[in-house]
Amino acid sequence: MASRSTPGSSSKNPDFPGSQTPRILITGGSGLLGTGWAKAMRSNAEVILGIHRMKRVLAGTQPVKLELDSSAKFLALLKETRPAVVVHAAGSASVDECEINPSGAYRDNVQLAINVAKAAHQASVALIHISSDHLFSGSQSWIKENSQPGPLNVYGATKLEAEQRVRAEHPGALIVRTNFFGWAPTGRRSISDWIIQGLRAGHTFNLFEDVFFTPILIEALARSAHELLARGASGIVNLSGDERVSKYDFGIRLAEHFGLPTDLIYRSRLADAKLVAPRPLEMSMDNGYASRLLGRRLGSLDFFFSRLKVQEAENAR
Repeated sequence: MASRSTPGSSSKNPDFPGSQTPRILITGGSGLLGTGWAKAMRSNAEVILGIHRMKRVLAGTQPVKLELDSSAKFLALLKETRPAVVVHAAGSASVDECEINPSGAYRDNVQLAINVAKAAHQASVALIHISSDHLFSGSQSWIKENSQPGPLNVYGATKLEAEQRVRAEHPGALIVRTNFFGWAPTGRRSISDWIIQGLRAGHTFNLFEDVFFTPILIEALARSAHELLARGASGIVNLSGDERVSKYDFGIRLAEHFGLPTDLIYRSRLADAKLVAPRPLEMSMDNGYASRLLGRRLGSLDFFFSRLKVQEAENAR
């Protein structure tokens, strides 16, 4: 993939080894991940923020209306905008909503991914497809790229099928399995926003002590994904943080880092929550493969929380 033609490229960029400054088109540009990805990359790239359902204006980016329900329409847009890379971040991320509406989940998570991958391949455009850590039964920790999937819910099943269909339509695609958080003062909030804003308002939280994950800051996720692409990576790669933590420990450490009261956070267990969709207890991913490709670690929680404070300060100005 490193040798792929990049018609949207311009001048050299040291942040992307072996590549030109890319023009990036992000689907799902009004969502948490799409917005955070654009913020992370807009100083190093031309960012086209693809808007599908909701309008979003973000400084330093170019908004464009997307028609993802047709590969032909998306192909026409790619030929018009000429990006070097498409980041497919659009889809349904609510686990319970997917369980309630499986046909909608299939449309948003599988069919749109097929359309994007098919068009990107036909246009010879590199593709970063965003997958999930919800693909497994939760019976083992530190999941590797070759671990056997076994999704427990509709969301996980659709994300797994999307991976398979994307690989078939665009064999050179980089498929990123991840669990992310980031700063989102408006719109859909991440787990960190929910906890920080809630604690500041004096709310109490029940966080799962028996659900484990390896979260990564969106900024680190985006930059690592593009660096992998520039190094020629393709196929499935785990892009996660270096630390395995419970949702409870994540909340406690986040509160401590932001100087917020930890006594408002209580331990709870997944079985007591009575959620609509079943969920895995274990979602921690082994990022050793990505670390070897990048020649570095992906980041600790303390580092991510420090960057999150910087992002909050920058957004407050």
